[in-house]
Amino acid sequence: MSVPAVSVVIASYNHRPWIVESIQSVLAQRGLDFELIVIDDGSSDGSEQVIAPLAAEHQFHFEQQPNMGLARTLNKALGLARGRYFAPFGSDDRMRPGRLALQQAHLDNHLELVISAGNIFKIDEHGQPLAAKKQRHYPARELDFADVFLNRKPGAPAPTLLFRTEALRRVGGFNPEIRLEDLYIELKLTESGGRIGILEDVLADYRIHGKNTYQNLRFMYENVSRTYSAFSQHPEYSQARAAFLNSMLRKAMKRDRGVAKTVLADLGWKQLDYRNWLSALSLLLR
Repeated sequence: MSVPAVSVVIASYNHRPWIVESIQSVLAQRGLDFELIVIDDGSSDGSEQVIAPLAAEHQFHFEQQPNMGLARTLNKALGLARGRYFAPFGSDDRMRPGRLALQQAHLDNHLELVISAGNIFKIDEHGQPLAAKKQRHYPARELDFADVFLNRKPGAPAPTLLFRTEALRRVGGFNPEIRLEDLYIELKLTESGGRIGILEDVLADYRIHGKNTYQNLRFMYENVSRTYSAFSQHPEYSQARAAFLNSMLRKAMKRDRGVAKTVLADLGWKQLDYRNWLSALSLLLR
């Protein structure tokens, strides 16, 4: 059997309304050899009923398992993957045409990169574009460890990540103890000098709906905090942690005051950004 250039992995969990569109967007990729691995991670919405016929028709790898969580599922797929590159992809998102071939060439031509990424376009649960003010399009850039750790430049959107498979295996894959897998693995891969290259091209449609994890502020606070703690020996850890907590406090003040109180207690007044002082006083006085 020929070795595929890319292993695309869809870890499906309760995304029946969108999983077929996600799979079809991968199957429509042209210009390279790739394999598709779909693992249903214990869905309870009958997702397997729409995935299985597609797998039979297109002969991609499909299996079901009891719920293990995303990181463990990706590690399982990493053990199955035959491609030089590894592309985790959301079961609710859409891959843009030509994306895989473009990113394969990007990594082929830039050996210093461990990850290729690009821009996203935001759509709603029905697949319609969000308003222009909700869209963000950033220029091409490269990130090193400090750029990611200190959030010095716009990050790499998760729906567009393409990894070097061997680099992932070398660092032991994804961390099952951290449920926000993309930030951790980006830091782990750049810690020893690898770089992330982000193209200006739009590579995926990112679907906004009620189940997006980024909308759960407590989840984000707990898992990003856990991610930073994994790099607590780094000289810039305190600075990175404080910057994250101040940013999270600003978001939580608008959306979830319970989370805001937790973040403020964790942050402490000495590390509080001056822009957050009035909001913090307001939080305590109410």
